[in-house]
Amino acid sequence: MLTRVIYVQTLPNMVQARIFSFLAVEHKRFCRRDLCNLARIVLSDNQTLDFWVERAARHLLDAVSELNYEWISCLNLDSGEEESTEDEFESLPSWLKDAAGSSELLPWLPISFEDLKSWTLCGGSGTNNDTLDQVAEEVEQFMDGKADKDEIHDSQCKNYSVGPEIHNKALNLKAQIMNFESTTKVVGLANEIRELCTVRKGDSSLVLELIEPWLADNETASVLISQLSYGSEEELTWPSQVICSIILPKFLVLKEPAPRVLLAATLEFCKLHQKTAVYALLLPLILYKNGINNPICDVITRVIKECLHPAHVSAFCQKLLCSGKDERGVICLPCHQHLISDEMVWTESLFNLFQSILNHNVCLTQDSVDRILYQVHHLAERFSKSLKFGNFLLCLVTKCSPLLKSHKSLLTEVVEKTNTLLTKSILSKLASM
Repeated sequence: MLTRVIYVQTLPNMVQARIFSFLAVEHKRFCRRDLCNLARIVLSDNQTLDFWVERAARHLLDAVSELNYEWISCLNLDSGEEESTEDEFESLPSWLKDAAGSSELLPWLPISFEDLKSWTLCGGSGTNNDTLDQVAEEVEQFMDGKADKDEIHDSQCKNYSVGPEIHNKALNLKAQIMNFESTTKVVGLANEIRELCTVRKGDSSLVLELIEPWLADNETASVLISQLSYGSEEELTWPSQVICSIILPKFLVLKEPAPRVLLAATLEFCKLHQKTAVYALLLPLILYKNGINNPICDVITRVIKECLHPAHVSAFCQKLLCSGKDERGVICLPCHQHLISDEMVWTESLFNLFQSILNHNVCLTQDSVDRILYQVHHLAERFSKSLKFGNFLLCLVTKCSPLLKSHKSLLTEVVEKTNTLLTKSILSKLASM
């Protein structure tokens, strides 16, 4: 609280007065105890207060003080009453408490309904701070998935045979998948693949490598994806193996727009398994060793816009831009690891992808923007005549101007190296920052 007061007092008197006036009018939206302490600290300052600041602060104190002598509780004479008021302010709103009885509560959050109930968000023995810590940990696990990724890594690193019987069954399934006859038959084959992988659970990635389902035609692959997408939304191991063995290899070698039937099945799968979409599809595609092209960029853009919440996209971008190789946790089959690079290969399509992300109203973090500027500075001469690079710079300046003020001179130097129709427009925007 003291830090906030010090910050307020550094502002011009007119701004301070307007802040206190706003807080007095909208005091029901804030914690009464915090507003009360804020007004008292300002009014008790030994320095001479501006008349309008003092008047606005007293008005705020009057607005948040309790009537009928209940204001005495604000003097910390009754800490129990104060804590009760604080707990009431930080508790869930009534509409959210009612919605918590349904499994459809905020479906885009990376928190399962069972976990939400176990944390007693609607009342229980846990404290609010404990609950917030648990929620923060769960959101972090969305971008880490440590336990699940370790399990996948262990299964991929096991260097032993699946046995002659399983080997022969896998090769038989591979031959049948290559000869598409009907959807019904493919559904039956998907069930056989699932049963075989279930029997050899620890070797499922090896079994899928033997079957090579990524060689199937697009219609067969779309049916396999839909039939093999079982498991909970939080599960990462099996869904990742499915998408790595069917979809990822096809998209890595895209030279033309993705087939509609395959893309539709992929989007439905990614909506159900968002963590899988990040670690087993988006990260490997962006880290493709030859750099992404327009068709791959279009696939990534569709998945981001239709399957992920903007907050998750921001966390994903931070992991992609700021994390090292081991921290990213890219998931792919061992036989395809040679197609994945440790670092991004910056192409026009990659800049176009980040432009699409910014246009999707994703708020990038300061460190993410800093990393992008680092790359932009080193690549300015290479893409000096690229209109896509210019469009990205214009979008970056427009969407992230508050995060760019400390880099204004550097960004101006970058833009001056370009020679496109947008150069003057970008310099004009930078000058007005």
